[in-house]
Amino acid sequence: MEKVYDVTALGELLIDFTENGVSGQGNPLFEANPGGAPCNVLAMLNNLGKKTNFIGKVGEDQFGRTLKATLDELKIGTENLLLDKVVHTTLAFVHTFEDGDRDFSFYRKPGADMMLETSEVQEEQIAKSRIFHFGTLSLTDEPARGATKYAIELAAKHNVMVTFDPNLRPPLWDSMEDAKEQIWFGLSKCSAVKMSEEELTFITGETDLDQGVKAVRERYDIPLICITMGKEGSRAYYKDLIVAQAGFVQEHTIETTGAGDTFCASMLNYILDHGLEALTEENLKEMLTFANAAASIITTRKGALRVMPKKEEILELLK
Repeated sequence: MEKVYDVTALGELLIDFTENGVSGQGNPLFEANPGGAPCNVLAMLNNLGKKTNFIGKVGEDQFGRTLKATLDELKIGTENLLLDKVVHTTLAFVHTFEDGDRDFSFYRKPGADMMLETSEVQEEQIAKSRIFHFGTLSLTDEPARGATKYAIELAAKHNVMVTFDPNLRPPLWDSMEDAKEQIWFGLSKCSAVKMSEEELTFITGETDLDQGVKAVRERYDIPLICITMGKEGSRAYYKDLIVAQAGFVQEHTIETTGAGDTFCASMLNYILDHGLEALTEENLKEMLTFANAAASIITTRKGALRVMPKKEEILELLK
């Protein structure tokens, strides 16, 4: 089948309420930012000139309609985005700390993104893609867990590369053992993964990154593993190569929402342009440098989906 999309992602599309000052009465003000890791990744890929598509579900409510309109405006494919008449759009409240790190409170018991059914996943949307990308928020609960696993089967059937970002959010799991099991499931299915150092430690118990990656590779031979380390930068593990690249520290960092997604999109973009067959040390350095720069830019902005950096801005920073 002809490849119409560079990347199709499945998962959560939600509203991130991020703190934005205080009212005259001293109450915190929250801004409703469109969000959700898979679509943040797609929005960034669109900025890099790629064609993308989303599979998921939002509520048939004010927020859900806003989210669909946002994807349409950003030119992310919405043919397989469904609106649930019963369950509301998932909401996340993001509390930001002094250093820009954050804490999440979710309104999702249940949320519409969890309600995606296997029968609602359109096979041709995946078949027409070069990469299928997913995370673990769609693996926390049924029926979305079954729908995600079905989509991965379709990707295998149509020879579509699978990529994964665990994007662990502990408040959304009934048990951390289940979370661990589902991350290992994701790792068993992918050709490339982007993980934070905390996620790597969580699943392997190793605080040394090289040992952690070795533990993952002993179970699953994943061609490309990228580990992000916040302002310390990132590392790429590819075949026998290990390449580390320092981060770009921004003086105007306000929050880290979307930094991992920006990095992940840059990684996928590089794979689309160069393949996964014969990357060199130079390639990996180039990929990490660009991804680190892109991620640093998003930390200076509120929200993510609508404000992903443009290619020109990233190249300007790299000068």
